[in-house]
Amino acid sequence: MKVLIADDEPLAAGRLQLLLARCEGVDLVGTASDGDSAVRMAEALGPDLLLLDIAMPGLDGIEVARALAARRPSPAVVFITAFDQFAVAAFEVAAVDYVMKPVEPARLDRALDRARAYLRTRGEQQPSSLASRYLEEFWASDLSGLVRIATRDIDRVSAERDYMRLHVGARSWLIHHSMNALEDGLDPATFIRLHRSAIVRRSFIAGFSRNPSGRWIARLSDNSEQPVGRLYSDAVREMAGR
Repeated sequence: MKVLIADDEPLAAGRLQLLLARCEGVDLVGTASDGDSAVRMAEALGPDLLLLDIAMPGLDGIEVARALAARRPSPAVVFITAFDQFAVAAFEVAAVDYVMKPVEPARLDRALDRARAYLRTRGEQQPSSLASRYLEEFWASDLSGLVRIATRDIDRVSAERDYMRLHVGARSWLIHHSMNALEDGLDPATFIRLHRSAIVRRSFIAGFSRNPSGRWIARLSDNSEQPVGRLYSDAVREMAGR
């Protein structure tokens, strides 16, 4: 698998080169330090996979991915960045993965495996199809720096103006996403939207009841309750088999 790195930070690019050197079946064909160079090098070298930073001089990583999307065959794209707020935009341009810095070897291995799977099947499906791809992790800020939050650990999500609060057990973190975009990025087999300001992990729901006005109320595993918006009542009935 031919790989092209695009990152304007020499230390980050160097770390990726070292990590790739330990990976079998990987051939690093070049390193670009800005978005415009990344497009030119991709067109000239024909890499199978681009490891793209997002914040770069000139074209950013999202724009690079868009510029190369029409190329046939299209390369796999994995974004590697220090910022979590671009995750939804990244998946909108058919990224096969989104990896946060600093990159861990095991996490890079998973991204390479996804790229290989994409390359094996790209002739059988539209490359922009992301129906089976959902966010696996988020990064949020706290007093110690950045915290990695696995999607599978999230109990529920609540909206707070322009931010979403991820609830994991007794703790919670704020991230900058819209509720609609976040809903699109979460696996509907695992999460269900119950309100315009609430998404809940299905397995975190202990049951449903109705209040005196007939409105559905979700009883959650932590003994709290979440009112169900009228627009989402059908989803509740479907989940409950009613």
